[in-house]
Amino acid sequence: MITKSAAELGRLMAAGELTSEELTRACLEQIEALNPIVNAFLAVDPEHALAQARAVDARRAAGEELGPLAGVPIGVKDNYCTTDFPTTCGSRMLEGWVPPYDATVVTRLREAGLVIIGKTNMDEFAMGSSTETSAFGPSRNPWDAERVPGGSGGGSAAAVAAFMVPLAVGSDTGGSIRQPGAVTGTVGVKATYGGSSRYGLVAMASSLDQPGPCTRTAEDAALLHEVIAGHDPRDSASIDRPVPDLVGAARATDLSGMRVGVVAEFRGEGYEEGVLARFEEAVELLREAGAEVVEVSCPAFSYALPAYYLIQPAELSSNLARFDGMRYGLRAGDDGTRSAEEVMNLTREAGFGREGKRRIIIGTYALSAGYYDAYYGSAQKVRTLIQADFDRAFEAVDVLVSPTTPTTAFKVGERMQDPMSMYMADLCTIPSNMAGNASGSFPSGLSNGLPTGLQVMAPPMEDARVYRVGAVLERALEARTGGPIWREMTQLEGSKAVF
Repeated sequence: MITKSAAELGRLMAAGELTSEELTRACLEQIEALNPIVNAFLAVDPEHALAQARAVDARRAAGEELGPLAGVPIGVKDNYCTTDFPTTCGSRMLEGWVPPYDATVVTRLREAGLVIIGKTNMDEFAMGSSTETSAFGPSRNPWDAERVPGGSGGGSAAAVAAFMVPLAVGSDTGGSIRQPGAVTGTVGVKATYGGSSRYGLVAMASSLDQPGPCTRTAEDAALLHEVIAGHDPRDSASIDRPVPDLVGAARATDLSGMRVGVVAEFRGEGYEEGVLARFEEAVELLREAGAEVVEVSCPAFSYALPAYYLIQPAELSSNLARFDGMRYGLRAGDDGTRSAEEVMNLTREAGFGREGKRRIIIGTYALSAGYYDAYYGSAQKVRTLIQADFDRAFEAVDVLVSPTTPTTAFKVGERMQDPMSMYMADLCTIPSNMAGNASGSFPSGLSNGLPTGLQVMAPPMEDARVYRVGAVLERALEARTGGPIWREMTQLEGSKAVF
């Protein structure tokens, strides 16, 4: 049951062949069995989840018309505000904090009848590419528990990959949905910036953060994306335009008439041979499906990584200034003898981890008097060049494609002492955050028994193109291998998969 897609499970429930309570119990059993190994969930409330499921079953039994995902369990990344679960952002700074309101994305999940089963692990305040900076321990990749599930939303991706839930919600600042998707063999999509509301999503870098779905199929991602998307007046960046037909695009069977551009800058040195081989094979499948494939050069993409690691820490240092021990969250050293400034210092020392402190210091320096123009200002100019490269490319092609990540999942602890090698994991994903366009990662096969991903990038508000390409690739790969990527893995000799 739990290996079926969310769309299939929704159809079974609508037909009366399955209840939400039965499905939720099965997911809870899987969480109980595997979460001690994978550490995908930080908070789970079985009784609350079952109560939600029974309520959906009662509505369906009463004849109420429900959406296609009603009754399907879902995990929510722990940086979304939820009134019935703590929101910790993977940090001691917010340990045990229960928000007084729901994020807009969470509200829309509830309205659609999805069963929120728990909150998923993440890098502290979304700072990381491996989910190892979480204050509550690293998440692990269900394909090989010695390896990372990517980050910052590794908990969401791992939960979906391990069949703990069919769906999860993540947030993507520099690749935090797509990169975990690639290394766990799942689908991860970053919506157009402003396409889904950030209200109630704890801000890390406000001009980059964007919600999105984590699923096992393109159709599931499109269904979930349509639930959480749409205008929200409480988000100043929200786009007041109708949501495209994403589900229709995710049911496409060919790419006739579509021009696909292969980004020349995202190949070569630093990329694993197996990752490039699966990428070339995936591109060939797109060509066989009717797409015209051409090579496109986007030279400014080569500067995206250093520019991002000035803009993101700068915005982060500003956003995290609110965590000072004065209003909510952790408060350390307040014994009545210290000044407010001393309490703030002690609180931040105790509350933030090593990676958080590193980025706060970098960001504060980049924004300081005398350095703003040289660092933050220059990085914003590079951002403009990246946007211009995308604009030129999309005049010639409908979508751009690249590997999602240069490598497969690396081992836990392997890169923690080398920040630059860790940051390189987001090399291919960062440009779309800098430009704000739509982008998604879809499984492209296995390299040495580990998943790889194909990234599809489309113009702003053309998210449907991402799903069309991803869905056609998904069908082509399943036709070639005889089933989804996880089934191929379980048939491999010496498989280390925990699911």
